[in-house]
Parts: sequence; C-alpha cells; structure tokens
Amino acid sequence: MKKQHNNTIIWFDIITIFPEMFRAISDFGIIGRAIKKKIIDVNFFNPRNFAENKYKSVDDRPYGGGPGMLMSFKPLYLAIQKSKSILKDATVIYLTPQGKELQQNDLKRLISKKKIIFICGRYEGIDQRIIDNQVDEEWSIGNYILTGGELAAMVMIDAISRLIPGVIKSKKSIEEDSFSNNLLDYPNYTRPKMIQKMSVPELLLSGNHDQIRTWRLKQALGTTWIKRPDLLEKKLLTLEEKILLAEFKKKFREKNNC
Repeated sequence: MKKQHNNTIIWFDIITIFPEMFRAISDFGIIGRAIKKKIIDVNFFNPRNFAENKYKSVDDRPYGGGPGMLMSFKPLYLAIQKSKSILKDATVIYLTPQGKELQQNDLKRLISKKKIIFICGRYEGIDQRIIDNQVDEEWSIGNYILTGGELAAMVMIDAISRLIPGVIKSKKSIEEDSFSNNLLDYPNYTRPKMIQKMSVPELLLSGNHDQIRTWRLKQALGTTWIKRPDLLEKKLLTLEEKILLAEFKKKFREKNNC
C-alpha cells in the first residue's frame, strides 16, 4: 500500500513501459528535490508486469490492418486498475496528439485535482476501449508526434509541479514567468556588466526600481508583439501597457526602418 505523506500536495502515478526514462526529472533539479521533500509523489506501473505471455509483450496488431502495432488492452487495463486501487479518486490522463493542447492557464486546475494517473502510450497508440472507459482527460503538449507519452508526461509533471508552493522558493519568480499573464519574459542580464563589447542596459544598473519595472514591462510587451502577437490578442491591456507598447513599436520601427 502506498504511504501517504502529510505534506504531499499532489500525487502522480505513471503507466509506462519505460519508467527508467523518468529519472531525468525524478533524480535531478527542482522536481527531484520536491520528490525528496515529499511535496510531490511519483509512482510507476509497468504494463509489462501485467502481461500474461512469457515474453511480457504489450503490443499487438490492430484489427482492420494498417501499419504499426497498438498497446494491448489487458496489460494496460490491469496496470491502470492497480494504480486506481491505490490512488483512489484519481484523474486519468492520456497523453495524445488528439488531446487538448496544454496552456499555462490549465496548470492550476490540474494542480487542484491532487491525484493524477498518466497513461503513456507507445507504438501507434492504445486500444480505443481504454480511452472510452478508463480515461478522464486527453492532453497534448503540442502539434507534433512523439515516439511515446513519457516525454509529454515529464513536461506536464514539471509544468504542474513548479507552481506548487514550496517547489520553487520565489513566488515572484513564478508570477513573472512567460505566459503567466499572456506576456513573454523581458530580457535578463547578469555579470559581467561588459563582455565582448556588449553591455547591460544602463537603466538596470541605476537602482531605480520603478523605472526598471516600467522598462521590463515595456520589453515584455514588445517581445510578445514581435514573437507571439497571438498572445496579445488574448490580453486586455491596461492604459499603461497600451502606451508602453506604442512607444516600443515606434522605436522598433524607427530602428528597423519599417
């Protein structure tokens, strides 16, 4: 039986035939430390352990023909049921290109679920009957194809976990992240002040925090306008933001003769 930790905020169970892949996040960095602190809990269920054939194979040919193989129903189903029996009332998520594309604003809702089971598909996908009867939500991390759901699950776990109190020390750092307010991040600089004839903007060295805040906001607005104008279409700009963006656009066009 899984041990419950009093300070754990969210539990992740992962159905995967390659649990070793998750060492990339479980053994390193911020997510690894959060697991050690028991702020988040991660467990694995390998469908191969539920396969009844002597080769422990978990794939089979699709009915109707076609290229590739599908994950077999029974080993996957049994792995999910085992996870559900321990992580009761969990939300089951299938990582698939057919799912809703993950956005920053979705993360807080996912955190509120507390218990999540990720199904990591392989081959050409999984039996539709699993999707119809076991899956609560389908999610995608982008409009492209991966060889399996493991990388997508790692992305989602990382994105969700870093918003949990205690995982990242600085709350302000999270609040100023790209996408947190439909703006990309402003340019950042560190020491040395001058390197290869490139200098840090003088304003950032001034110590005038109000002017620095305004400069950063203008740069964030301008960077978003240049790189991701679609984000600005979703944002209701304040009067200050409208003025700053107009100033940025004017200077940008003068500099680039456009």
